[in-house]
Amino acid sequence: MVTEWFVSFLSAAMISSTPLLLSTLGELVTEKSGSQNLGVEGMMYMGAVIGFYIGSVTESVWLAVGASLFAGMVGALIFGILTITLRANQIVTGLTLTLFGTGFAGFVGTPIIGQRTPQVIIDALSKVRIPLLGRLPIIGEILFNQDVLVYTGYALVIFLAWFLRKSRIGLNGRLVGENPAAAESLGIPVMAYRYAFLLFGGALCGLAGGYLSLAYVPSWQDSMVAGRGWIAVALVIFSKWNPTRAIVGAVFFGGLDIIGFRLQKFNLPISPYLLDALPYVMTILVLVMDSVSKKSVNHTPKALGTAYFREER
Repeated sequence: MVTEWFVSFLSAAMISSTPLLLSTLGELVTEKSGSQNLGVEGMMYMGAVIGFYIGSVTESVWLAVGASLFAGMVGALIFGILTITLRANQIVTGLTLTLFGTGFAGFVGTPIIGQRTPQVIIDALSKVRIPLLGRLPIIGEILFNQDVLVYTGYALVIFLAWFLRKSRIGLNGRLVGENPAAAESLGIPVMAYRYAFLLFGGALCGLAGGYLSLAYVPSWQDSMVAGRGWIAVALVIFSKWNPTRAIVGAVFFGGLDIIGFRLQKFNLPISPYLLDALPYVMTILVLVMDSVSKKSVNHTPKALGTAYFREER
């Protein structure tokens, strides 16, 4: 009984962690190039509402997922034009993007509140058991009996761990985030790299939002993102800008997100409101513990949040 509950809980935690993982990876890539985009929540809302709307109209999972990716990129592009090209303050611009994305989702989503994702998309994003691996005891049910976007999250962690450490483009992007003047002196186009990393990160944030409305819920509701974008920003710090650590943090917070519902069957004398607040309380605790830890090594990209102007080298 306990084993079955534990396996079921961890399997559900993998699903709950997927929007957190995708958005965390998106912000991680963005910050590696020196751009600090706090508009993750806004881009997730944009991806969620546009993906759901296009999916409802076309009943195509490919167009719905593509629309989510595109919406996130548009949000990132707005941020990039203001902060990279026009050199606006990145913190203020990111907060403004969050407000814009939330308001945009409210405006577009009001007529479709309560509508359900088309069944053809639900079926396309249903669980698929991977042959052989899915038959493994316990691990197979938890990790290898999931939907395609959960598997996409796994693949992205592996790819980004290699990309940021081994590939030439990834190493160039990291140098841009550490010392853009030195990167420019080596012939690396700083602006192009920052835009490319920013747009890629925005696409992942949009996909995270699309996953919420297309697969996780699946319907359109107000306050669908519910602060997950801010948790993702904290998870970037928690993971120390490391994709492999990001998945651990995402699963942990994904489990906290659903544990209140899962514990209801045991009739424990714990307030459901306290359980619902756990992810946000733990987010604060993680940030506080990281900041006061004497053993903590500063992995923050040195040029993070700093606008670059070639003539000021």
